[in-house]
Amino acid sequence: MAIAGTNLQIDSTEGMDKITTVEKVTTPYHSDGSETLLAANIVSSSQTGQATNEKYFFGIAKNTTPKTQEWNVAFGSSNGHGALVEANTKSETEAIYKQYASLLLAPTEVTGGFIISRNNSLSTVPTRAKVAASVGKDTNIFVLTARRTNMKDRINKGTWTIALSGSNSNVGGIDGAKLLELTDDSANGTPTATPVGDRYNIVSGSAGTISGSGASDRTFGFFYPEVGVLVFSGAELSSSIPGDSGSKSDTAIFDDATHKGFGVGTTTNANRKNGLRFINCLQPNGAKLSFRDEEDQVSAQYFCRVKSGHGNFSNNPTFVSGSENKLRNDKMRGNPQTFITSLQLYNENEQMVAVANLSKPLKKNFSSEATIKVKLTY
Repeated sequence: MAIAGTNLQIDSTEGMDKITTVEKVTTPYHSDGSETLLAANIVSSSQTGQATNEKYFFGIAKNTTPKTQEWNVAFGSSNGHGALVEANTKSETEAIYKQYASLLLAPTEVTGGFIISRNNSLSTVPTRAKVAASVGKDTNIFVLTARRTNMKDRINKGTWTIALSGSNSNVGGIDGAKLLELTDDSANGTPTATPVGDRYNIVSGSAGTISGSGASDRTFGFFYPEVGVLVFSGAELSSSIPGDSGSKSDTAIFDDATHKGFGVGTTTNANRKNGLRFINCLQPNGAKLSFRDEEDQVSAQYFCRVKSGHGNFSNNPTFVSGSENKLRNDKMRGNPQTFITSLQLYNENEQMVAVANLSKPLKKNFSSEATIKVKLTY
């Protein structure tokens, strides 16, 4: 007697024997499993022997794992400020500005640059009295980029907080604050479409809750969760935390008190390491980076239907004997009783792709049918 009923065909058409669901799973962003990186633990990885890229960016690391970059910070200037401009060349800061403009902006907007302070994506464009940039684009930007392995599929919107702190001397009339907390405005539910996915505004607030003076019409930056990039208006940051007015044209020094602010000079005769100013404003008490990542977890559920005539015999070679494959045990004739203990799933090329073990053996005979649900998560 031939062995039958062990190889069953599944209709993998969606909605038939297969149902696919996608669930968004969030976890703490940082590599040590923590959501928040506090000021006391923040160091610049460029200070730990990784200084070869300082013309372009600086790394943010935790003091216990200084060689693991959790974030990168870059300073960009459409005018090339803060870098050494040699004859017949463009400065590194100009290259950074144009690189992110090409990546993040629509083709028709690249030439115009980042218009953050006078954000024209708002229903009402802010008046000059409410913003730091009086006209046109933001010529200076600070860019915070996530580590790809940390952010997984994307940065989780509506949950993060960046708290910056530094000197607010010589503020000049736009409500300066010693501690500036920023988050995204995804709670408003009105993202802007871009070539790299939805874009949200960076506004005053914490953990997705918008608050503070001018939060409804003052934009500090743009947040691109799909690529893990936050672009900040240099003008808006410096209007709140300008730092020491006499040190704007200095070459920034890590954790130096006079360089804890976003005011920068217009020099083009040396690398001023302006990206360090962002990290320095994460040094004082109260400053922090608090983020969660987000991942699309796909679950495919397969319904393996074992009908009455299926699975009633074993595929174990000892189940039969002889060249005619006769049943070895006469008790298995007629209406035998078997137990299903596991399933194996194969693709169209007959390659095994998954094994599912039942929590307890499932009794089976010609008088019973069963549906076994197998869930694959990836």
